[in-house]
Amino acid sequence: MNEIKESLRNIEQTYKIFQQQQFTFIAALEHVRENAHDKIKPVSSIGQVQTYMDHYCNNTTDKRILLMFLNICCELHKLCQRLESLHPGNATTNAILEKCKMYVSHSNDLSGLRAKYPHDVVNHLSCDEARNHYGGVVSLIPIVLDCMKEWVAHTEKLPRNMLQSVSARKAAILQQINLPTRIKKGFDLSGRPTFVTEACQTKLSLVDRAQKRENRRAAKIKQMGGLGRAIQKFLDGPWKPPGKNAF
Repeated sequence: MNEIKESLRNIEQTYKIFQQQQFTFIAALEHVRENAHDKIKPVSSIGQVQTYMDHYCNNTTDKRILLMFLNICCELHKLCQRLESLHPGNATTNAILEKCKMYVSHSNDLSGLRAKYPHDVVNHLSCDEARNHYGGVVSLIPIVLDCMKEWVAHTEKLPRNMLQSVSARKAAILQQINLPTRIKKGFDLSGRPTFVTEACQTKLSLVDRAQKRENRRAAKIKQMGGLGRAIQKFLDGPWKPPGKNAF
């Protein structure tokens, strides 16, 4: 969880630098939309910004700021994947995470997004820009950051045993599969390995040692030939039929 918080703080620091250059970002979008002859429709997705940069951006300043926006979105997408692998979650955290994943999807329509107080990114636009062109694209990152902070807050309230990493559980299963053969027999009907407790390991060890003693005794009797077979017959006692006289 500490690593998640650190990653989130790093993204926030990068976003603060980007936010200070919002006018440069809007100017860059104006230039590329003009080059693409696409100034009527609003900027409605991350994929659209990517297309503008790849095909219609012809100066270094515009490319730098568009790339900065796309890199932040990419880092948010990666962080969503890490959040998903951190723990199974509950209905609340899973709903927040699904919302984050939807927002950072390249094809998601973000034209209707509007960041609200305490964010002021929309206030820095003109009425026409905010309503018809850039209100959604400038609101995306602060809204996703807020959702991720909300996810962290809810997650920290969950029981500690729910915070076990999914990858750690996978590692435990792989370690279980690599146990010695006599221990690996503990598989359930679905083929998944059952976890071997300390008591179970002790029992397996005792059975193994008893089997080794029996093997040594059998080998010694075999070496003694006929005398050994006579001793074995004496130790085993006369044969008794099964039933009430068996004991």
